[in-house]
Amino acid sequence: MIDLHIHTIFSDGELIPSEVVSRCREKGYRALALTDHVDSSNLEHVLTNMVRVCGDLTRESGLTVLPGVEITHVPPSMIPALIEESRRLGAVVVVVHGETIVEPVPPGTNRAAIEGNCDILAHPGLISREEVRLAAEKGVSLEITSRGGHSYTNGHVAKLAREEGAPLVFNTDSHAPRDFVTKESAVKILSGAGLTGEEISEIFTRSEEIVRRGVEAWQRRG
Repeated sequence: MIDLHIHTIFSDGELIPSEVVSRCREKGYRALALTDHVDSSNLEHVLTNMVRVCGDLTRESGLTVLPGVEITHVPPSMIPALIEESRRLGAVVVVVHGETIVEPVPPGTNRAAIEGNCDILAHPGLISREEVRLAAEKGVSLEITSRGGHSYTNGHVAKLAREEGAPLVFNTDSHAPRDFVTKESAVKILSGAGLTGEEISEIFTRSEEIVRRGVEAWQRRG
C-alpha cells in the first residue's frame, strides 16, 4: 500500500508524523508522503520540519516516508509559483487541493495546478474534460480518494480519466487514525468508482512511479 496524501499536526491532522508512520505500518503501508496544507504563510516552516522528520523516519522505520505538501485554497494565479517554491524547499511530492464539491475552492484551481505541473491533483471534483485531457498531456495524476465528501465525485473522475488517458492514483487524505485503509479496502473503493482490475493495477503502479521519482529527487538533494 502506498499513500501520497496524508496530514499531520503540521496542518489539520490529529497525529504527529511518528504516529502516522506507526499506523501506516500497521495497515501494511510500505511508502507514504506527508502532505500538510500550505500556502505562502507556512510553506517554509512546514517543509523545514518535514524534510528533517521524513529523513529520520525513513532511516528508522523501514518505510519510505517522503516530504510533501498540499497547496490549499490559494488564488489560482499563485499556484504555479508555489509548486516551484515547494520543490525548491524540499517537497518531492507536490499535491494541490482540487475543486472538491464540498468546499469553496477557488474556480480555476484545477487548471492552475495542472498547468503548474504538480504531481497530484487531489479530489478534483467535477473536473472538466478539457482539464483531464491537459492532465493526460502533462502527466499530472488525478486522485481517487477514500475521504468522505471528496469521494462523491470519484466515479466522474475515473470515467473521464479512462476516456482521456489521464493517470490516476489512490490516496486516503488521512487526517485521523480512522482514515487509514488497507490495500484490500482501497481495491474496493476503486472498484466502486467503476475501475477494472487492470486499471486498479495501473493505479498502484503509478503510485510506485511517483515514489521512485520522489526518492531519486530526494537523493539528488543530498
